[in-house]
Amino acid sequence: MLETTILDTATAAFLAEGYAATSIESIARACGIAKRTLYARWSGKPALFRAVLERLMAKWLSGAGDWSARESLAEALDEAAARILEVALTPEAIALNRLLIAESTRFPELPFMMRQAGASQGVARIAALLEQAVASRAIPPLDTAFAAEQFLHLVLAGPQRRAMGLGPALDPAQIHLWRKSAVTLFLSGIKN
Repeated sequence: MLETTILDTATAAFLAEGYAATSIESIARACGIAKRTLYARWSGKPALFRAVLERLMAKWLSGAGDWSARESLAEALDEAAARILEVALTPEAIALNRLLIAESTRFPELPFMMRQAGASQGVARIAALLEQAVASRAIPPLDTAFAAEQFLHLVLAGPQRRAMGLGPALDPAQIHLWRKSAVTLFLSGIKN
């Protein structure tokens, strides 16, 4: 219970104030506990931030489903894109993206922590779908890890940037169209 309260408070603080501006002292004060209580569970701010990331990633990855069970690669990629956009466009994910962009120069360990917490699982899952498609000869041989990363960029870059205020935000119908178009464009590119 106390750990949940601390992680809830830390998540809110990191996402609202950023990594640099959030201190162990402010989190302890907001939770009404002593700093030593936090240090008894986490060795410092980096360890607490990693715990926050791991918790967010576990929450986001929990609803991913089994995309490989779909009848076609197009259906699997469309379902994957839908889930990825659903997660990536949440206020928490947008705030975390802003934090990583703003503070990764001063704290280069933050993107590494993000990958360790599970962010690279999305690329791995898409790559696995592509490997199955290559094995079944549905698509020609390709570098599946590279292609998976390109797929994620194609699906995410526009909607995420717009959600961050770098262009007009997309409404649900536009997000749906973006997703469908991204899958179609990606499949057209890898089949040629």
